[in-house]
Amino acid sequence: MSMRSPLGQVRGHGAAKAGVRSWWLLRLTAISLVPLTLWFVYSVVSLGGADYAAVIAWVRAPGTALLLALLLFAMFTHLTLGVTEVIEDYVHNESLKVASLIVLKLAAFFLAASGIFAVLKIAYGG
Repeated sequence: MSMRSPLGQVRGHGAAKAGVRSWWLLRLTAISLVPLTLWFVYSVVSLGGADYAAVIAWVRAPGTALLLALLLFAMFTHLTLGVTEVIEDYVHNESLKVASLIVLKLAAFFLAASGIFAVLKIAYGG
């Protein structure tokens, strides 16, 4: 028998224990992805008939390299947060849930790091 009140027994359990941070991050990354994606689509369309040297020169521009790195970071952060929510809500086997979250976070980290590394390699000495 517990000496804790019913409220004390349930406090800290359920959906409200750590969801606010990921909810805010998901909204912030979504908001940041709107202008970054529009800029990226406009830039790629405007480079439509460009040759290899023109695209490399475009990536080497300091503003372009920074925006590409920010796009990759925001995109993979948003992806990780969204897929984490899906896994936590719909995967009920605890070991499969943990394994899926580990694979997701490692894959997202390595893909984001690879993309940002590629942008920096092209921008600063390729």
